[in-house]
Amino acid sequence: MSMSAILSKRGILNYGSKDQVSDMKHDNIVSPGTSDQEKEMATNAFEAFSSGNYDNALKQLESLQELNKDDYKIAMNKAVTEFYKSGQATTSTLKQALIMIRNQVHSAVEDIDGLDDVENSILYYNQAVIHYYMRQYSEAIAIGEKLYQFLEPFEEKFAQAVCFLLVDLYLLTFQPEKALHLLAVLEKLSVQGNNKNGKGEGMSSTGRESAAQKAEFAAMIEAAKARMHQYKVRAYIQMKSLKACKREIKSVMNTAGNSAPSLFLKSNFEYLRGNYRKAVKLLNSSNIAEHPGPLKTGECVHCMFWNNLGCIHFAMGKHNLGIFYFKKALQENDHTCAQIGDGKNGQAKKFTGIPMCALLANKRYELLYNCGIQLLHLGRPLAAFECLMEAVQVYHSNPRLWLRLAECCIAANKGSSEQENKGLPSKKGIVQSVVGQGYHRKIVLASQSTQNTTYSEGQSAAIPVASMEFAAICLRNALLLLPENQQLEGKPENGSKNSSQLGSTESGSENSDACSGKNQEGDKFIPAAPSSPLRKQEVENLRCCILACSAYVALALGDNLMALTHADKLLHQPKLSGSLKFLGHLYAAEALISLDRISDAITHLNPENVTDVSLGVSPSEQDQAGSDKGDLEPVESSGKQTPLCYPSSLSSARAMMLFNLGSAYCLRSEYEKARKCLHQAASMVSAKEIPPEAILLAVYLELQNGNTQLALQIIKRNQLLPSVKPSSSPDLRKKPQPFQSVQPIQPIQMPSSFTQVQRK
Repeated sequence: MSMSAILSKRGILNYGSKDQVSDMKHDNIVSPGTSDQEKEMATNAFEAFSSGNYDNALKQLESLQELNKDDYKIAMNKAVTEFYKSGQATTSTLKQALIMIRNQVHSAVEDIDGLDDVENSILYYNQAVIHYYMRQYSEAIAIGEKLYQFLEPFEEKFAQAVCFLLVDLYLLTFQPEKALHLLAVLEKLSVQGNNKNGKGEGMSSTGRESAAQKAEFAAMIEAAKARMHQYKVRAYIQMKSLKACKREIKSVMNTAGNSAPSLFLKSNFEYLRGNYRKAVKLLNSSNIAEHPGPLKTGECVHCMFWNNLGCIHFAMGKHNLGIFYFKKALQENDHTCAQIGDGKNGQAKKFTGIPMCALLANKRYELLYNCGIQLLHLGRPLAAFECLMEAVQVYHSNPRLWLRLAECCIAANKGSSEQENKGLPSKKGIVQSVVGQGYHRKIVLASQSTQNTTYSEGQSAAIPVASMEFAAICLRNALLLLPENQQLEGKPENGSKNSSQLGSTESGSENSDACSGKNQEGDKFIPAAPSSPLRKQEVENLRCCILACSAYVALALGDNLMALTHADKLLHQPKLSGSLKFLGHLYAAEALISLDRISDAITHLNPENVTDVSLGVSPSEQDQAGSDKGDLEPVESSGKQTPLCYPSSLSSARAMMLFNLGSAYCLRSEYEKARKCLHQAASMVSAKEIPPEAILLAVYLELQNGNTQLALQIIKRNQLLPSVKPSSSPDLRKKPQPFQSVQPIQPIQMPSSFTQVQRK
């Protein structure tokens, strides 16, 4: 192999440890058929490069280039030597040089139908490594899978490097099945290489060379085995296959001991099992102080440490601690970026001044994503909006992220119950003010529940501010990013490849099919970086949440037709949770009432429509992600609590429907039916659960029937009273305007339970 053969990654573990090594043979610096003089110069160049004397190596290569100007290998090795001389900080220059060399030999990865020469593979491999560090994973996978088709002609070390590169890429793009398939291939290569090394020992020129080669090969095999165990753990963690992961964890601990990578992996495993205290204990026991800095490994271990603590405390429901740890992770990340930017030229955050291995060290946007989700759960929607708006600039194709932004806008405009009822806690916001004294004393009732909705007057709705108009745009983006149900149910193309997976490429050979690794469930994935891809069931659940939010936002903006459209789509979804079905009927009824279609609204407000208020699809309907279906455990279950504004039981939800049904009957002047609905609902819930709108409805009904004294008692006592006989007084036969003709009961805000944090 040439000097540029291995720009590979070594030791990428749980938090990533990347360094490059050079591995070349002096007889491959130039093409075959060269003179003895050129071979001697190539040998000198190889020795100088291996010893780190890059100036001398460049001199030898320049002399070689003068003798043989048409040999592209010399130009390639010269470019790699200059790259190492710069401290691996001229990645873009090396990339351009390799592109020029590729154009010089008139070769492209897509046109390869055979690699009998196998020499051009080094050029392609180096390009794949550069794509990897520049986060261009799709391009890197395309090259790596093409090289994988011609793995047999390569020598063991280069074949191993190609496979490890592909394993890394598959894990980074959440394709653990493909990674496991390649790891199985690597195990076979190790066994075959070991057998060849043993049989070919007598063919070596000298005994010393044979012993040295055997020792080097044995060390390479042992290092590869340790890496493979760690890769398997990462793959099983992504698949949430805890039984298989537990077996591999033991192998990792036996080979790596209590090193920081192994403890990070074991902590991640305990986190998935729900053993959060043990996960924290394992993280604290890792000696991250001894780990090399980001300039050598390309990863900030301290940043990953604080981030993992933040994720664990989020799962424990300790959101204040979680945001504290995420902020610590952000501080460490900023410190790391400043440290990397202090290069020779002091060019902070400049691409050309950063070593290639450190290009992946910046995790700012992933951390901002985590901070935003944590702040949203913490009840700080404006701060969460700022964090997520930064993250969406990078992860703009993530439908989950657009939904979270919309939820921030909804929460910011909804306002808290304390804000709504400020100054009037005893009357729950029913009494707006009191005017006058004595006989002239007047009580002014609230005409509707106040929503602290701020509209962006005089500016475009596309301006990113936490308004309901911008929420509508976010929800529209989220819906557009989701595939239709027909696309989800369709089979992968060619019947063997999952073409929708991130970074996968189509190739016509059988070897590529084997490398790609078919998905056992035949399920398609939707990329949602930086979190894991969305499976079919997750896409359906996400669509239901987006439609429910869209209906709520449309109601808040007064777009009743659009609200009705979204609510109808929500109710026709195939797998709809009981809670969202309840909201769908409620939102549809409110839109219909605003459109003066009272009869249709009454159909939606039938309490029998509500049969369940669970926050998710029943377990029998959920698709299991891992192969060990009994191993999956909900990570977030301990931190979830139903918000107070949401019905806590089936009886509460039906009472809510009855309150709204009473308002609908009231609009049709069917006051007796409205009174029956009101008192039936009041008998199903406690006095504390009766909304202020229901109290106002009771006051309106008593005023309609001429019972002024009873209406005053309802206001003073702030409770529903038993009905009395209607008065025969004819002076109130003319129907006054209802207090809430358009909005009988304020739409219930989407519960925070639908907000799922995506962990790093």
